[in-house]
Amino acid sequence: MTKRINELRHTAGAPVWQRNYYEHIIRDERTLNAIRRYIQENPRHWHLDRENDQRIGSDPLAREIWEMFQDDDRHHATGDAA
Repeated sequence: MTKRINELRHTAGAPVWQRNYYEHIIRDERTLNAIRRYIQENPRHWHLDRENDQRIGSDPLAREIWEMFQDDDRHHATGDAA
């Protein structure tokens, strides 16, 4: 896919994807609502964002959602209900 995108853009070898991008399948309402919450609150958490060179701490909301994704992925991989 990356090669084809670069062919279309005439940018051979250029990066296409966001660094540290994490893809997650939305499997239920709980996950969907957590993602919605993250999107809505994210601008207010810039001062805690790991991409911000001047951050003043870690973002508990990002950590909470990341851990929820990891748990969901583990449950899905083992066939357990979350």
